[in-house]
Amino acid sequence: MRILVVEDEFLVALEIRNILEDLGHDVIGTAPDSKHARRLAEKGVDIALVDLNLRDGPTGIEVGAELARSGVTVLFMTANPAQLGRGVPGAVGVIAKPVENREMMQAARYIEALRLGRSPPQPPPRLHAFAA
Repeated sequence: MRILVVEDEFLVALEIRNILEDLGHDVIGTAPDSKHARRLAEKGVDIALVDLNLRDGPTGIEVGAELARSGVTVLFMTANPAQLGRGVPGAVGVIAKPVENREMMQAARYIEALRLGRSPPQPPPRLHAFAA
């Protein structure tokens, strides 16, 4: 799976990247803002983990929605899940930050299974799935 991490906090993005790579995923890059996210997405992305508040402001919802419309499996990761209301069309859901390593691994396996059309394992308890 080719994964894009959209996160403006460098150390958080690095930790997420390390977990995903340890699971065997190809992290194509980390983007601190919407401009970089769009540029990296042009390389081809299967899954995107997207924070809401980025370096250029609260642009994560817009970026996530664009990626979902283009066929990317999107999971939002934010300290403010209520900002998403009932969800974003096409996105899988949201998990509240901070995300522990074990939760991140569970979430990655869950969204990978969804992406591949497999029966997904149990999601982490704090992952709120959006209605399809």
